[in-house]
Amino acid sequence: LGIPSIAISLASKAARHFETASQIAIDLVLRHARERAGPWLLNVNVPDVPPSDLAGMAITRLGRRHKAEDTIRMQSPRGETVYWVGAAGPAADAGEGTDFHAVATNRVSVTPLQIDLTNRDQMSGVAEWLVR
Repeated sequence: LGIPSIAISLASKAARHFETASQIAIDLVLRHARERAGPWLLNVNVPDVPPSDLAGMAITRLGRRHKAEDTIRMQSPRGETVYWVGAAGPAADAGEGTDFHAVATNRVSVTPLQIDLTNRDQMSGVAEWLVR
């Protein structure tokens, strides 16, 4: 919608260093307020280490995960059917340049996102396939 947005995650299952993520959040918001960058949607993953252990920032692409654990059908306390979504699978694509790799090397991962998932590179091929 053209609104600058930042999603910040402390990349940990048992988070300890919230001060690191909060400092990164403050730094990015102040930088944006000072420099008025584009209306970006940024996904920021912060390693769960003390601020002094950070090895900088990296512009990254999203890595990929293996299939998530199964969804579990349950009953809520009100008797309603609910579905518990299984935990995300382990990293499948965590090579250099990915958010996973940046965090593993104590760098803050900054990934610009887009909402439109349309694969524009495949549109002409699909169009040709449909008219055959």
